[in-house]
Amino acid sequence: MEKSDRIVLVTGGSRGLGRDMAISLAAKGFHVVLTYQGNASKAAEVVSEIESQDRIGAALQLDVSDAASFGDFAKTLKETLSSKFPSAKIFGLVNNAGTGYHATFEATADEGFQAMFDIHLKGPFFLTQILLPMMENGGSIVNISSGLTRFTFPGYAAYASMKGGIEVLTHYLAKELGQRKIRANTVAPGAIETDFGGGAVRDNKELNAMISSLTALGRVGLPDDIGGVVAFLCNDDSKWINAQRIEVSGGSLI
Repeated sequence: MEKSDRIVLVTGGSRGLGRDMAISLAAKGFHVVLTYQGNASKAAEVVSEIESQDRIGAALQLDVSDAASFGDFAKTLKETLSSKFPSAKIFGLVNNAGTGYHATFEATADEGFQAMFDIHLKGPFFLTQILLPMMENGGSIVNISSGLTRFTFPGYAAYASMKGGIEVLTHYLAKELGQRKIRANTVAPGAIETDFGGGAVRDNKELNAMISSLTALGRVGLPDDIGGVVAFLCNDDSKWINAQRIEVSGGSLI
């Protein structure tokens, strides 16, 4: 492991994929700030794992659906960096925080659609915007999308539509931030065994088997299938990868 003073911010880093992203980034030598919405104890556990790798970790509360709170969050982040970390700027930003919504197109409610918009598109858009002055030139933005922007399963129209939007936004970030040498890429996981969506992929044996049968490698994904890819995209090993969508699904529906 090559250690550095670079810092990466991971939203939604207290559980699931975000947890593994934070730990994988620490394993690659990064200091990590993670956000959590409500479970401070789980976030503290992740910070402990980061610190066990001789890296600095911190957990900050953030509701990505509340864009009006981003200004206060940026101030808290700045204070945290100044007091605890070796740099006042972040090198990487991973827009990971999110939740699911399952309803057929016909049954999708305005409330559910609006929640998906606020969490998965508006949130990353304006959080990235407000944190840009705190990002190092030459840094990396990783936006988390979904395999559901390429293949379809009924019931995910609202969720997948927002993830399609984040993929388009990633292209614009790569283009407009290129003058600062900031890269922007998308990671699109397939079905993963986490508590996402009520833990259906993890806990429903029939669903798990069905998805496994549609995947070239014969299984659904695990959280540690994703974190290393995100860490790679924040590392200099990926310095010439920009504006790309990388699907991490084991070869689903190919």
